[in-house]
Order: sequence, then structure tokens, then C-alpha cells
Amino acid sequence: MSSIAPFLRWHFDSYSGNRQVEAPKACDSQIVKPKRNRVTRVLLMIAGTVSLIFALIGLVLPLIPTTPFLLLTAACYCRSSERLYNWLITNKWFGEYIKNYTEGKGIPLKTKIFALTILWVTIGISALLLVPIFIVQLILLVIAIAVSIHILRLPTYRRPT
Repeated sequence: MSSIAPFLRWHFDSYSGNRQVEAPKACDSQIVKPKRNRVTRVLLMIAGTVSLIFALIGLVLPLIPTTPFLLLTAACYCRSSERLYNWLITNKWFGEYIKNYTEGKGIPLKTKIFALTILWVTIGISALLLVPIFIVQLILLVIAIAVSIHILRLPTYRRPT
């Protein structure tokens, strides 16, 4: 965990306005060094794949965050397999998303709108139609508000023209 600490520190500094330097590159050899131990590499590949599965589930279930799982996948693949890491960051579905996010460019407005829409529709349906317990409805509302604030506070990526 300590090898990705600079990236995490940079990421969380963005919320306090202390981001002063460019984001570290995820597979920069000064930050993350690939593991040589075969067992460790295999375990990291498995952890990265499980994390990727959770990220994909998070695309449809708003209670599961997609971005942290994609970042965890990138960190695991970076330390275990250059081939898997390159596949991830060049993937047409989320490669550019990961690169823009880790470089501090943010996420596109279209993605923010889609994420917020899916979040509120599914939380609304769950809270109003599926969950009869008031305290659970309240918890769902608090989660939706917290996730919305997080998404809205992320920088909005604009493609260079």
C-alpha cells in the first residue's frame, strides 16, 4: 500500500485544494515497482480482476463505486502484469477514463450526468418502492447525497479542441 501512497495523497489533496503538482503516473517506476515474486504477482492479478468485476457491477449498481475499483485494478495490474495494465489503460470502455482521472483531468460531463441520473433513479426506486423501512430509506438518501457531492466535486474533463 505504501507504494501507491503518493498517488492517494495527491488524490485526496485535490479535495482540500492543496494539489500543487502534476498527478503521479500510475506505473511510474519511482512510485510502483512490479513484484518479482510469482505468488504475489498471481495474487495481485486475481485481486485486480476481482476489483474489475466489482467496478463493472458498479456501472449498474450505484451503491458500488466504480472509480475506486478501477483505480485498484490499475494498481494491482501495474504491480503484477504489464500486459494486463496496458490492456486496462488502452481499453476502449474505461482506459481513457482511468488515464484522465489519474492525471487529474477529471471525468467528462456526460459521464457525470449519466452517473448521477442512474444513481438517483435506482436509489429513488429502491427507497420508494422496494425498501419499507424508514431508516434504510434515510441511509440510501444519505449515500446518494454523499456520492453526488463526490461526483460533482471531481474536475470536469473537457476534450482539447
